[in-house]
Amino acid sequence: MKKGFIFLPFLCLFFQMIQAQDLTGSWHGALDIQGTKLKIVFHIEKTADGYTTKMDSPDQGALGIPTGQTSWADNTLTIKAANLGMEYTAQLEEGKLNGTFSQAGMNLPLVLEKKKKADSKPEPRPQDPKDFPYHQEEVEFFNQKDDVKLAGTLTLPKEKKVDKVVILISGSGPQNRNEELLGGINHRPFLVLSDYLTRQGIGVLRYDDRGVGESTGDRSISTVEDFAEDAEAGVEYLNGRKDLGGVKIGLVGHSEGGMVAPMVASRNKNVDFIVLLAGPGMPISEALAEQATMIGRAEGASVELLEAGEKINRDVYSYIKQNKDKPIEELRPKVEKIFEKGLTYFPEEEQENFKKSGKTFENETKQVLTPWFIHFISFEPADYLSKVKVPVLALNGTLDLQVIAEGNLAGIKSALKKAGNKKAEILALEGLNHLFQKAETGSPTEYGKIEETFHEPVMEQITTWIKKQ
Repeated sequence: MKKGFIFLPFLCLFFQMIQAQDLTGSWHGALDIQGTKLKIVFHIEKTADGYTTKMDSPDQGALGIPTGQTSWADNTLTIKAANLGMEYTAQLEEGKLNGTFSQAGMNLPLVLEKKKKADSKPEPRPQDPKDFPYHQEEVEFFNQKDDVKLAGTLTLPKEKKVDKVVILISGSGPQNRNEELLGGINHRPFLVLSDYLTRQGIGVLRYDDRGVGESTGDRSISTVEDFAEDAEAGVEYLNGRKDLGGVKIGLVGHSEGGMVAPMVASRNKNVDFIVLLAGPGMPISEALAEQATMIGRAEGASVELLEAGEKINRDVYSYIKQNKDKPIEELRPKVEKIFEKGLTYFPEEEQENFKKSGKTFENETKQVLTPWFIHFISFEPADYLSKVKVPVLALNGTLDLQVIAEGNLAGIKSALKKAGNKKAEILALEGLNHLFQKAETGSPTEYGKIEETFHEPVMEQITTWIKKQ
């Protein structure tokens, strides 16, 4: 949830010159969405059959997104990403790609220029650790049920003596052990947090998500339940190390990781405490609808578009939740019809633009009918939080537009009360965004513009609380 790839607020989510032109490389540009600039990068590579492309949205921390089709003919480039409902068509003119970026009925001009890799090399952030005065160990542990290897880094104070070790659990999307945001942003929240905690005498295990970095596994068929099993494998790994005998084990989950931590804590007696960083407390279908509205509002979307988007999202989410156990192919035609009906919610001009484009809602339907999304949209955090008995620290920023503090913290508080949990500290932190940066508006477009990776007073607060457990 922490890095949702949303260009438009109502998304459920979004020849003859060929021998003379070198199309391969990284092409950079920016969309102008109602006055907000959103950087876009296409990385085009030559293959035996033609071309392949990966896409970045650096301002949103969305990187390496695969696209399904790249074609080049008659001096025209076409890139399609069915999973995003996106298409980019452009002509190469004087070394630039002049084209149109289309998504969900919106057509936006997008001019791209090629840059060398060296031109876009991200600069280190001020909080990046410059030295490592502690023990670092590359480790592997295994989710035996799915035959998945998780690779990570265990950091311990130099003397290797600790009484508490935490496992960092990342947010949604493919994340490495540093929860790294590249593409010119270069924030590494988990690296900064683990460094801080370890310097304060707390051990930290952070790992690459399944299918990322040195970890194995197929993310395309994985759900939040699978990610919980991966985290639980980390708990068992730490619990089985003789040199860590007797330590208390905690889980620190960010965003979707804040869903995973209660799942594991509700069933695994080896978890002694959990920290929820921007973790959801309300039903995910409601949290996503609220997220789309808040981000759209921050980026200047009209009230008409926001209301239409909220309505179509709720229609789609409701149907998927009610039919989550049915085969995807059985759901597909009904979901497409819901999208088609949803088009009528939008202003007539938007409806006409979509119809003129000749597009259908096939791509949007594919985007929501994946194993991960069906499980995700049906998730009820209270089902697990209401069974958590161990101490809980829940923190959300008041400028978080992805997991809104008020409703989600209220949900967490209510569920823990149902569990009879009297060892919970639940706080809204003024002026912080989803990444726990000091922010102005909280919009995802700010993430890369803020030099701070992780607000230090929050890391101090987390450290103090963990030491008391």
